[in-house]
Amino acid sequence: MGKKRHILYIVIAIIALSAIYLIVHNRPEKSPHLNEFKKNIPHVNPQQSDKKKVHLYFADKGNSFLIAEERSISQSPDPAEFGKTIIEALIKGPLEGLMRTIPVGTTLSAFYVTQDGTAYIDLTEEVKEHHPGGIKTELITIYSIVNSLTLNISGINAVKILIGGHESMTLAGHIDLRFPLKANMLLIR
Repeated sequence: MGKKRHILYIVIAIIALSAIYLIVHNRPEKSPHLNEFKKNIPHVNPQQSDKKKVHLYFADKGNSFLIAEERSISQSPDPAEFGKTIIEALIKGPLEGLMRTIPVGTTLSAFYVTQDGTAYIDLTEEVKEHHPGGIKTELITIYSIVNSLTLNISGINAVKILIGGHESMTLAGHIDLRFPLKANMLLIR
């Protein structure tokens, strides 16, 4: 019975994703931002924006909690541009005393923010391939990203993580990534 139910869930997910794909790709282009999601991310020119103090969330030494590291980074009035800058800083890792949450070699492929405040972040396959695994480490990685975006950018209230340009069920087998995620304050110390 469990195997049949698992197959049924997979079939339903495939049908739903196919329907979404057809709806998105068969409607007239009303927003130029949809095409920008597929392009490579341009580098933000720091001379065009002001610096803002933000809190980037990295893992503590025991990899059990997120701890904020204050940084001054270039701020753009566009939530998507500002979000790209935050993710690039997270990928580079902490300055001192904390642990990296995103595996080395991972890069940001695309970043898009919808009108309802959902950020779509597309990371390369390295985030999955080089992830050490484990439920706690997976939670720390995901909410390092989600909290760093939602708690620093007022235009973003949820984050949907894509891997390699596609929706992924999980990052390392535990946390459901099929739906946008909101900040998790319980992980922060």
